[in-house]
Amino acid sequence: MEMDYAKIRAEARTAEIKTIRKQKMKYLSISIVVVLLVLLVWQVVVKLGLVSTRFFDSPTGVVETIMRKISSKKPDGGYLHQHIWASAKVVWLGFFLAAIIGIPLGLFMGWYRLCDRVIRPLFELIRPIPSLAWIPIVILFLGIGVEARSVIIFTGCFVATVLNTYTGIRSTNQTLINVAKTCGASNFQTFVKIGIPSAMPMIFAGLKTSMGSAWGTIVAAEMLASSNGLGYMIQMN
Repeated sequence: MEMDYAKIRAEARTAEIKTIRKQKMKYLSISIVVVLLVLLVWQVVVKLGLVSTRFFDSPTGVVETIMRKISSKKPDGGYLHQHIWASAKVVWLGFFLAAIIGIPLGLFMGWYRLCDRVIRPLFELIRPIPSLAWIPIVILFLGIGVEARSVIIFTGCFVATVLNTYTGIRSTNQTLINVAKTCGASNFQTFVKIGIPSAMPMIFAGLKTSMGSAWGTIVAAEMLASSNGLGYMIQMN
């Protein structure tokens, strides 16, 4: 009888795995079809002349430009991989600075009321300002080099990192905090062993959001103030 139960469970598990795989393949197929359909419509619209290629090139034109930039420096003076590397250096520098400063700041603001009352008003002053709005000020003081662009990336990543970290540690289960205090843990021990682990999912969500924002910001920033990078390449091509 036990063998029959084990066999039934194994068969049920196998059937469940097959169903999940079929669903994944179904949704993957739908996603691929939608993307291909959009690309096809895009190609047809451009080829029919409904949109000027000066402002909106076709997918084949984009691929041709990418292939050309792999082996040619014209007209912006650099290969594709050089521009990618130039942008990546700026993105990672700004991103890591935002993480190193933003995560501890968000944790302390969310856990310690004094830090929250002292720092939060200052943080709220800069939070609504878009990253690109800092460009004129940054250019004025730092020019258009790597440092300037890293500061612009930092401002965008910093806000998202702090907010998500703050929200994560503020959402710590109060029951866990009470249990830790009942067992004799100090406030700092509770912060380290309960608060920080509880905030980790939101921290990584904030870092993920920050990275996406960083790449969008760097392209826009390089279009306005740069002599290399992906944004500069797009602008020149």
